[in-house]
Amino acid sequence: MSYIQDLKWNKGMKVKDMVSSFSNLGYQSVELKKASDVIVKMKKDNAKIFLTFTSNMVTSGLRGFFAQLIQLGMADVIVTTVGGIEEDIMKASGARFKIGNFSSDDVELHEKGVNRIGNILVNNESYMHFEDRIMPMLDKLYAKQKRWDVSSLLREIGLMLDDKDSILFQAASCGVPIFCPAITDGAFGFHLYLFQQKHTDFIVDVVKDFGNILFVTSYDEKKGVIALGGSISKHHAILSTLLNGGANYAVYMTTAHKTSGSMSGATTEEAKSWGKVKDESDVATVIGDVTITFTLAMINALEQLSEEGLLKPREKVKVEGRSLEDIKKYVRG
Repeated sequence: MSYIQDLKWNKGMKVKDMVSSFSNLGYQSVELKKASDVIVKMKKDNAKIFLTFTSNMVTSGLRGFFAQLIQLGMADVIVTTVGGIEEDIMKASGARFKIGNFSSDDVELHEKGVNRIGNILVNNESYMHFEDRIMPMLDKLYAKQKRWDVSSLLREIGLMLDDKDSILFQAASCGVPIFCPAITDGAFGFHLYLFQQKHTDFIVDVVKDFGNILFVTSYDEKKGVIALGGSISKHHAILSTLLNGGANYAVYMTTAHKTSGSMSGATTEEAKSWGKVKDESDVATVIGDVTITFTLAMINALEQLSEEGLLKPREKVKVEGRSLEDIKKYVRG
């Protein structure tokens, strides 16, 4: 049995040193340290890592961190919601979101054309710029072929962005699939609908992509899940692991509580009752704001893996026999 130990600050303390002390601090600090350890274990065990997150995390400054993790080989499959796709494209197009506060006058914000997400402010102009960017992309995709599954569509869009801090770009150039099951649940869906009114033979095949995510892994492959928040993104990842024998490692981070009966609040232990996580798997559930908990846990893991020489950036891949430069010429042409 471990005992509580007092946390002490030391000059020059690293994130790794601080998080290491969490195992004896108590409360959610213990779970955060455990979560970081599980992340290290899934990487060392060469597990296929599913990273899932909801759109509000891309609204925040985590976007570039997610892109970096893809490039560093810490995520092999991405599952997210459509707002994250939209805002990744917005930010790749130069949009900047402002810090506000949680007690703003929302009626006044609405009159000014400002949308509030917690304490982050997004101007309506960002959505207008999104429309200006996405419609020419859809024209190019339509010229290439008329029917797309969602992950292939997002891969091609990612290669058009050419932004190292873009989740879509890094995933596409590193060969990491991005799944967005509810692609119509936002502004992107509205523009897909408008585009289809002009081109009735343009099809985005969500059902085919459901099959793609189910078979993105196999029964024999080791699997790890890092689920940030809940929603459809979390569920599609763990459904894939369920149908392939269950995850060997799982880290859930959320602000929801297990008593809600929701997907967001469902713990890693609850997942064992469904077979989504193996009975003997290494798991951790951390309750708290992901901008705090995930950054601490993951940076601790990155520092440890880097010190052990286990953090190796991905090489750029060829897509359908084409190099990244070939595709850039295609999308520019």
